[in-house]
Amino acid sequence: MEGRIHSIETFGTVDGPGVRYVIFVQGCPMRCQYCHNPDTWEINAGTLRSTDDLIEDFEKYRPYLTNGGLTVTGGEPLLQIDFMIELFKKAKKRDIHTCIDTSGVVFNRKSQVFMDKFNELLKYTDLIMLDIKHIDDEGHKILTGHTNENILDLARYLNEIDFPVWIRHVTVPGITYKTEYLQKVGAFLGELDNVKALDVLPYHTMGVPKYEALGMEYPLKDVPPLEKVEAAKARDIILYHMKKRKQELLTGKTNN
Repeated sequence: MEGRIHSIETFGTVDGPGVRYVIFVQGCPMRCQYCHNPDTWEINAGTLRSTDDLIEDFEKYRPYLTNGGLTVTGGEPLLQIDFMIELFKKAKKRDIHTCIDTSGVVFNRKSQVFMDKFNELLKYTDLIMLDIKHIDDEGHKILTGHTNENILDLARYLNEIDFPVWIRHVTVPGITYKTEYLQKVGAFLGELDNVKALDVLPYHTMGVPKYEALGMEYPLKDVPPLEKVEAAKARDIILYHMKKRKQELLTGKTNN
């Protein structure tokens, strides 16, 4: 089976545990205003590559992938779920650690067809990295063009089945970098028991040259980058309210 691939990074250090072989798939329904890979949006673009070809290419770099494995990001990996199932099934036969970096936007608990395929994919998946773009639904629609309902529901579903997740959240000045939103992110995560890591990333403008090269206007051209120290403060706020919510739930259970 072939999948539409945008590019490959053979020494990824921020896409899951260890050093990883990272596949960027082509195609994404969201239009995040801070996206630094707008060339991954078009669904019918990219290069067709087979699952066997990708696994064999992975093996070339395996000696250097210290404590790592294979991560598929995008674009949106779940748009090519049949391809993902075959790729990860072959990866697990070779004892390769597998990770999906997803926005969760195509998750649909109401579709039995999707859920059957998604649960099949999870059999061969070790970790999901879930990007929470904006905790406020209206803010999410403005930022990405889509509601966050499916994304938050995916987080809840993975918690229900006790599947490990890493949460990623980009803090954008004036958009997501607001105390009220950070508190809400923390409160939401405090209701989950399967979060293994939290990456709070500072908004940057490194994608601007790509927009210019593509002849596209960058939506957040007037928004300055966020300093790492500010992102660290944001993470502290999220963690505080995450712990606070967990304590509230524990106290409520104790009193019942």
